[in-house]
Amino acid sequence: MIKHPDTDYIDPLDIDLKEHPVHCSHIESEPNSLPWYFDIKRYLESGIYPEDATSNQKKSIRCMALNFFLNGEVWYWRTLDLGLLRCVDAAEAVRLIEQIHAGVCGTHMNGLTLARKVLRAGYLWMTMENDCCKFVKKCNKCQVHGGRIRVPPHELNAMSSP
Repeated sequence: MIKHPDTDYIDPLDIDLKEHPVHCSHIESEPNSLPWYFDIKRYLESGIYPEDATSNQKKSIRCMALNFFLNGEVWYWRTLDLGLLRCVDAAEAVRLIEQIHAGVCGTHMNGLTLARKVLRAGYLWMTMENDCCKFVKKCNKCQVHGGRIRVPPHELNAMSSP
């Protein structure tokens, strides 16, 4: 290797911290019982932004709107591989979590695995991982039996024999 003649040849990086979160990435709950994609839907239908939106939030809405697709009354999110995930509101999200966690798509699982199963089932909402983790923490069966691997006795005998 050759030593570079300048001692300060790496320029320092300037990092800007934003004080306001991006429009939809920091949603805790749905305000005024409107779906999380309401502002994007309104922008796509009529070109109207929320009244209190900053310029960064308007830019974020425009960028996010590129990935949405409307089929009749159903909103879809277009993934990178051009698949479509159905956008659901909070009420439908709760129903989906309960059904998928209870065994429709497998048995009880942790929050992140549950979120991945919801994605594979073709659904999306912005607070999916957080909602799934909260749901699993409240699930009585998961808290009682969590961390235990149960193998029926007849399978133990089959595994130990050659």
